[in-house]
Amino acid sequence: MGREDQAEEREVLDSIFPDEITDVNEHAYRVSISLDPPEFDGEEAERPVIYLEVSYPEDYPDTAPDLNISAPPNAPKNDRLDVQEDRERLLEALQETVEENMGMAMVFTLVSALKESAELLMAERANAVQALQQVAAAKAEEEENRKFQGTPVNRETFLEWLARFKQETDDEEQRKREEKEAEDKKKKASARDEKKLTGRQLWERGLAGKADYDEDDDEETVSAGVDKLQVVS
Repeated sequence: MGREDQAEEREVLDSIFPDEITDVNEHAYRVSISLDPPEFDGEEAERPVIYLEVSYPEDYPDTAPDLNISAPPNAPKNDRLDVQEDRERLLEALQETVEENMGMAMVFTLVSALKESAELLMAERANAVQALQQVAAAKAEEEENRKFQGTPVNRETFLEWLARFKQETDDEEQRKREEKEAEDKKKKASARDEKKLTGRQLWERGLAGKADYDEDDDEETVSAGVDKLQVVS
């Protein structure tokens, strides 16, 4: 057990992850792990990548390997996973796998467990976002439906409506009365003005016979007419 077992495990890992393993030093390396995005994010979502860094102590696998998790340099920010914030949680999730596999080569199992726990964490966050969106959509639909439901009718709401209806009716009748009174005043004022016209003015305006005129004005008009008469012999 020891270095020979470590060399054998590394050969196996090289055959499984030929493009994913990178040496750090003689007894340490890192494995690149591509994570599958949650279904909720769609097939077009970018696949985040994390590194599992493994360092062999001299008596591994009788003792646990030294593990660390990191992200590639300049990796784009992912809304579902932040290695810096999630590192401790992910490492803690690996401890059970380490304990179950003490004395045996375990790195391949650790890579699989890390991929699974990271994808599970991403799925939990995606589902939480989806749940919030569904709640918001349900509230919006409820508000939209409420527009067409109207106000429930009970004794209180009916009395409120009846009071408003009576008030609106009274206001409308008052408005009509005021308009009629204004119209009547206008007609009476017009009639008084017509009565003050002389006979000649009535005749010129075509109002003769439609309204009475002032008697003094009539006498003056008749006198003026008589003065103009000439007796023909």
